Amino acid sequence: MNRPVRVISFVNAGHFIDHYSMLIFAAAVIIMGPALGMAYSDLLPYATPGFIAFGAGSLLTGWLGDRWSRRHMMLIFFVGIGASMISVGLVQTPVQLGAALLAIGVFASIYHPVGTAMIVSYADRLGREMGINGVWGNLGVASSALVTGVIGQYLGWRAAFIIPGIVTILIGLAFAMLVVHEDRKGVRQAAAQARVAKQDMWRVVLSLLIVVIAISTTFNAVTVALPKLFAERLADLTKSPALLGVIAACVYVFGAMTQYTIGRLLDRYSLKTVALPLSFMLAPFLYLAASLSNLPLIVVSIGIVMGAFGQVTVNDAMVGKYTSEEWRSRAYAVRYFIGFTAAGASVGLVAWLYEHGGFVTMLHAFAGLCLLAIAAAIILPREIRMPPAA
Repeated sequence: MNRPVRVISFVNAGHFIDHYSMLIFAAAVIIMGPALGMAYSDLLPYATPGFIAFGAGSLLTGWLGDRWSRRHMMLIFFVGIGASMISVGLVQTPVQLGAALLAIGVFASIYHPVGTAMIVSYADRLGREMGINGVWGNLGVASSALVTGVIGQYLGWRAAFIIPGIVTILIGLAFAMLVVHEDRKGVRQAAAQARVAKQDMWRVVLSLLIVVIAISTTFNAVTVALPKLFAERLADLTKSPALLGVIAACVYVFGAMTQYTIGRLLDRYSLKTVALPLSFMLAPFLYLAASLSNLPLIVVSIGIVMGAFGQVTVNDAMVGKYTSEEWRSRAYAVRYFIGFTAAGASVGLVAWLYEHGGFVTMLHAFAGLCLLAIAAAIILPREIRMPPAA
């Protein structure tokens, strides 16, 4: 049998890589535009097919994870996404760029339904492991802005894709040698220690549907737009792409801290107890950010990422708590299909809102959307706590 700590370590690394790879373009597009002779609003939509595939592909990958092998799917993830990142660094035309970004999205769609299900299967304390896993994903988001800014400034935007691609393939080879396939069906985890009354399950499903659409759309919009927002609104502080990447990374670190804290709280309290106060964070901070710049914008942006990343941890724990082992990858597949499909549409929406009203219109629109998170938290029923396995 695989050692849980080893499996979880590789899966956490995969979460880092998954978010890192999907957001390299969001940071690199600032310097890619002049190099390719295209405007920001014209170049950004080439990422849309990749983000849609990020969500749509999860239905197939989640099914394969349950029916075939989660371990084999994760190996395909590491090697495939690494090769796709390298291919972006070699493109010569916008069409090739769109195809390479699509390939990243296709392979990235493997991680969340498969990797998250593996975390739940091997976790001793679900909330803690979900929180730690969320931290790794958030660090991937933060590092993407930071490392891409530094590499792009000193080595060029192509190297910003090629170097992490090579590293990812090497991690995949290590995974292939150290993690073997095994059948985890019938193993009882901490995830099975909470239930809701059968007649209240519709409230869980409705709440999850609402909050996934609202938060996934906002989460993706914020992570895609933040480098450009900082480039415009922090001009009085710096115009260096590398320093802007450092600032964005520091902001995302607060999101990582929030995910770990929320994970620990979920081991002690019910989902509703944690989700309800958290749901009130995003809307006011997004509304305030529309009119701020420089240091006040940085402070408010910290509140935005804390609210968004905390909600993601709650959503993942909700699926893990209420789904049996043999259906877990497919349950996560549906969750991420809905979330990432909505998130994929947000890329085009960000470009359209930015073109017609700038970041003021964009941030106000997403602030309104995040009011739905409050309704979703109110809908959640009470949990029936189950005794832990002997």
